[in-house]
Amino acid sequence: MGVKAKICGVSTPEAVSAALDGGAAFVGFMFFPKSPRNIAPDAAARLAPPIRARGVKVVAVAVDPSDAEVDSIVGGLAPDLIQLHGRESPSRAREIGQRSGCGIVKVIGVAEASDVNGAGAYESVVEHLMFETKPPKDAERPGGLGVTFDWTLLAGRRFARPWLLAGGLDPWNVGEAVAASGAPIVDVSSGVERGPGLKDPALITAFLDAVRRA
Repeated sequence: MGVKAKICGVSTPEAVSAALDGGAAFVGFMFFPKSPRNIAPDAAARLAPPIRARGVKVVAVAVDPSDAEVDSIVGGLAPDLIQLHGRESPSRAREIGQRSGCGIVKVIGVAEASDVNGAGAYESVVEHLMFETKPPKDAERPGGLGVTFDWTLLAGRRFARPWLLAGGLDPWNVGEAVAASGAPIVDVSSGVERGPGLKDPALITAFLDAVRRA
């Protein structure tokens, strides 16, 4: 089975179509006001039907969401998965999974080898893990910054859950990233944009083509 891909932070029918036509396995919507990819649950819901019709997983991305925010996302979009991109503890990740009825993807920020070890605390409470570049301490956003980390930190590692590689991936480096890390699933957001939050269907197509060759 080949490498799977997630196209994250979509907000237009054209981006959704490019992701589906290119064979993405996951499509993500961002619910975080500080992100240029932020979208309202009802707007995401209008884009979701063709994703579900293809059997592709709908992912809602949130950052340290409150119970009310979780309820709003689930009520508006009914995602398959909720991706937690903040400082959520294992117990909080479990709570959100139980409250929402959704599978949980927990993002682990990575700058050095010891960061990867932090994934172990979440393996029993999530459906997927995601390894993303750890943002600078003064960053306003926890991801989508277009910065890579040392992919070899993941080489040969085994986890109890399927995992995604994220952080600075684009059509030109994703093949190298997969080769270096052994990632079974890759995630892209800013790497397929022509400007902040502006997904480029041609870049989405190019990224998914590169993933197929990886």
